[in-house]
Amino acid sequence: MKSSYLIKNILQCIIDIVISRGNSMKKGNLSPLLIILLSFLGIIVVGAILFKLPFTTVEEGSLSWYDSIFLSASAVCVTGLSTIANIGASFSLYGKIVLALLIQIGGLGIVTIAVYVLVLIGIKIGVTERYLVKEALNQPTHGGMIKLVRQIILVTLIIEAFGFIINFIVFIQDFELVNAIGHAAFHTISSFNNAGFDILGDSSLQAYSSNILLNINTMLMIVLGGIGFIVIRDVYEKKSWRNLTLYSKIVIKITLFLIIFGTLLIKLLEGQNVTWLEAVFQSITTRTAGFSTVNISRFSYITLIVIISFMFIGASPNSTGGGIKTTTFYVIIGTVVSFLRGKPFVANKRLIEHSNRIKAMIIAVLAFMVTIVFFIIISLIEAKNAAYDNKMLNIMFETFSAFGTVGLSTGITTEIFPISKILLSILMFIGRLGPITVFGIVNQNWKQDLTGKIDYPKENILVG
Repeated sequence: MKSSYLIKNILQCIIDIVISRGNSMKKGNLSPLLIILLSFLGIIVVGAILFKLPFTTVEEGSLSWYDSIFLSASAVCVTGLSTIANIGASFSLYGKIVLALLIQIGGLGIVTIAVYVLVLIGIKIGVTERYLVKEALNQPTHGGMIKLVRQIILVTLIIEAFGFIINFIVFIQDFELVNAIGHAAFHTISSFNNAGFDILGDSSLQAYSSNILLNINTMLMIVLGGIGFIVIRDVYEKKSWRNLTLYSKIVIKITLFLIIFGTLLIKLLEGQNVTWLEAVFQSITTRTAGFSTVNISRFSYITLIVIISFMFIGASPNSTGGGIKTTTFYVIIGTVVSFLRGKPFVANKRLIEHSNRIKAMIIAVLAFMVTIVFFIIISLIEAKNAAYDNKMLNIMFETFSAFGTVGLSTGITTEIFPISKILLSILMFIGRLGPITVFGIVNQNWKQDLTGKIDYPKENILVG
């Protein structure tokens, strides 16, 4: 009784802190964006402490603080980069459970989970919490937020239950019952949340590169997690392409285009080094998940650059993936094409607002600048690492993978310097929240029109 009472109080304290049930938001002390940022940061800290415990690993001793922070950040930010070469062999059952829980929390978002728990235990959700959910899920209004949270949790459980069954059918052929259940559950959580972690060994899914059932199921989990809950709900409710929102149509179109285009590029560049199944899988996992059925360290430089580009684009808004997002990519390309044609940017007979185009450009520029800055700093640090002399592309690959919360690696993560691990952890954090969320904290008016109280005369300057 005492232990259950203590757990209940601890849970309530965590929820109160995360969603700020006090008057701090009402007084303007904490912005919703800052609370969202702090909630993710708080879970990363808790995860690092849990990983630091000595029974996290099979062998005696504990992980270093650098490795604990890195793994926690990678899990919460659903990235998949790891400083531990073989998590399956190195981590105890406790360590694997903690890792899976952090992935699930990171994929759904601590705000979403906290509000759902409050609803379950019967606590009334006020305007403050609804507004916070609205900001966390990037919704236009705070109406219907509780219903949306319920739907997100329900959809997640249904999809993961389906994925678990299929994965279990595959793994029961290679493992005993208990291990098959564990592998199926972990892989389902990791794939749907686009995390890319696995406990199968040190070569990701290469041992199952020809297993059609596991490949299809994993790709399906990745795509569903990557397109986002809003699109899934829209498709379920409308059940007709004509009735879908413009946003859903764009997400689906761009997702399919990137999958097909990526498949053709990888197969064309690598030829006989990859099968068509491996090319499709790599195209899907490259933008969001981080699994691999082939050894990407053997890919050509051109293929790695293509993968870097796809990692930078990433998944879709309100999904479990990172990157600048598919809609941002669509708006940027559409803006460029419409400018070259000398026509307004129209999609499905709808004029795309100027503010959307500006925001897309800002997101892409900020993301690219941040990633390049981290790449330069890490390159300067790793220049003293004799093992990675003249391997700048590998470091660039790692930094873009971290920002895109992808998790693909050429194999250098386990050997980089501790300070580089911390820098990659920060980059994963920025990539998961998005540059607009991170930098929006210092600009409370970022959603408003860029107008001031004073009108200034306009001036044209020479560009290009």
